[in-house]
Amino acid sequence: MTKVIAIDGPAGAGKSTLAQAVADHLGLARLDTGAMYRAVAFTALARGIDVHDTTAVGELARSLRIEVGETVTVDGEDVTGAIRSAAVDGAVSAVAANPEVRATLVERQRRWVAGRGAGVVEGRDIGTVVLPDADLKIYLTARTGERARRRAEERSDGRSVAEIENDLQRRDRLDSSRTVSPLVMPEDVADDAVVIDSTGKSADDVLREVLACL
Repeated sequence: MTKVIAIDGPAGAGKSTLAQAVADHLGLARLDTGAMYRAVAFTALARGIDVHDTTAVGELARSLRIEVGETVTVDGEDVTGAIRSAAVDGAVSAVAANPEVRATLVERQRRWVAGRGAGVVEGRDIGTVVLPDADLKIYLTARTGERARRRAEERSDGRSVAEIENDLQRRDRLDSSRTVSPLVMPEDVADDAVVIDSTGKSADDVLREVLACL
């Protein structure tokens, strides 16, 4: 049986929905690594720390107790909804590009898998950096306009689809051009990864494609 499944892709492609569906179907635990970076970004903003201050944010990440499951907590405080704000959207790429933060969180992500021996892990660089030996690697993508529409449906922060699309394009540029563990684009995915374009497909359609790979 496949034990470790890595799901990568850009924001809004449907990674979280797919990861949860796969985890439920296989009876595995799921880890949303993006929520970990968002938790650091949220806390930095809440404490008035400049998200571009590499040393300060790196120290912050090392000091935080972050738990990611059905809820996301930081030092015991539920921040599940707070980490999905527009302010965090604008700050998380800088935090994710911080090599000190990445070193800390990647180590925790690997420990999470090692402690369970199995799981579904979603993020930007899981199959290429965090878990290069994952049993199954999925790269999930979708057209930017559809990703923006999905985000608009998920959240009610007052932003238009066009505004969200611009933000997603900005994040794609930042995440794919960062020096440390960049977001891999579809043409550069690992040779053993399966690329799935979710544009125009239902969540059930995408789940069936993934299950067919097992």
